[in-house]
Amino acid sequence: MNLLKYAEQQLIAKTNVPDFKAGDTVTVNYKIKEGDKERVQQFTGVVIQIHGDGNVKTFTVRKISNGVGVERIFPLYSPFIESIKVERKGEVRRAKLFYLRGAIGKKAKIDELKEDGSALPATGIPKVIGTTVEPELA
Repeated sequence: MNLLKYAEQQLIAKTNVPDFKAGDTVTVNYKIKEGDKERVQQFTGVVIQIHGDGNVKTFTVRKISNGVGVERIFPLYSPFIESIKVERKGEVRRAKLFYLRGAIGKKAKIDELKEDGSALPATGIPKVIGTTVEPELA
C-alpha cells in the first residue's frame, strides 16, 4: 500500500500547478484529440470548487457562453492539461460557489483581490478588508 502512495506522490511532484482557490478566474489549456490530430482548447472561467485529495483532485470551472452557463470538471494532475493560468484572484468567503449557478447579472460577479490585500469590487468602488475606521469625536 505504501508503494502505491509513493507512486502517486512521484506523479504529483512532476506537475507544475499554480496556487489557486475557489473564486479565482483561470484559463485552462486542455489537449483534445480528434481522430489522429491533437489540438489545444482554452477554457476560461471561475473556479467554483476544488474537490478530492492527492492525485484524484479535481476542480470545476464555470463560464457563461452565449447566455448559457457551462461547467467543466478537470482532473488537476491530468496529462491532458497543458497549462493552468490564474487570470485574477477572487475574494470570496466560501469554498464551494454553487450559488453562482442561480445568480444572474451583478449578483454573479466576484470581487477581485488585489496584491496589497484589499478587494476591488465588481461594481468599481474599492473597499478595504481587515481595517477599521475610527469615528470622529467632535
